[in-house]
Amino acid sequence: MAMDVVDYEIFGTEMQYVEVELDPGEAAIGEAGVMMYMQDGIQMDTLFGDGSAQQSGFLGKLMGAGKRLLTGESLFTTVFHNEGRGKRRVAFAAPYPGKIVAVDLSAVGGTLICQKDAFLAAAKGVSLGIAFQKKIGVGLFGGEGFIMQKLDGDGMAFIHAGGTLLEKTLAPGETLRVDTGCVVAFQPGVDFDIQYAGKIKTALFGGEGLFFATLRGPGRVWLQSLPLSRLADRIVAASRAGGGGGKESGSVLGGIGLGSLLGDDE
Repeated sequence: MAMDVVDYEIFGTEMQYVEVELDPGEAAIGEAGVMMYMQDGIQMDTLFGDGSAQQSGFLGKLMGAGKRLLTGESLFTTVFHNEGRGKRRVAFAAPYPGKIVAVDLSAVGGTLICQKDAFLAAAKGVSLGIAFQKKIGVGLFGGEGFIMQKLDGDGMAFIHAGGTLLEKTLAPGETLRVDTGCVVAFQPGVDFDIQYAGKIKTALFGGEGLFFATLRGPGRVWLQSLPLSRLADRIVAASRAGGGGGKESGSVLGGIGLGSLLGDDE
């Protein structure tokens, strides 16, 4: 299926959105719930799967939707197609603070492997599949890195990285050891594995977990400083520390209520 060629512009700093310009007849696909706005003339449809296999009948649709289900995403994607006579724009917003990365799939070999929650939007025709990590270490201990999304095609894809983005090109044999949640995406030529932290004391008390990811070149990798899982863990920990008390529980007083300090007879 031919990919739609789309123009785009990314706005914002910490909370970004990408605005995609569609010519008449062009379309873009977006993850469920990421649309920010669309101009008059753009029609929105919900598709079973990713829309790339719509010509292959019900079985093709079912397979496409099943691949998305395995990665933990919705069974459905949304397609935005321009039914007007002139250029129209649709915007997709990042779900949490970070950076939106625009990747021309034709410039990275036609395939990109990314974390299952990294995909934001793409030109229609880009296929959203799954990439199982074949190594036993990854399978048993990979956590976020076990089942990843695979983007195939020659069009533009937009992925989201939490916090600050690091894009790096690894030379042949060059290796990075990374927290598993900090891996956003990499080219298929990059060797991805999970390794044990090495020392029990470090694993139990170091705060970095039992395992980390290794990325070995050649190829390009994209890393994020704030994984969604880490952000969620900190929010949960802060809410527990606060004790769910009164309005002041979010302050430096933590879970100590002003009533307990001043007396209940105020």
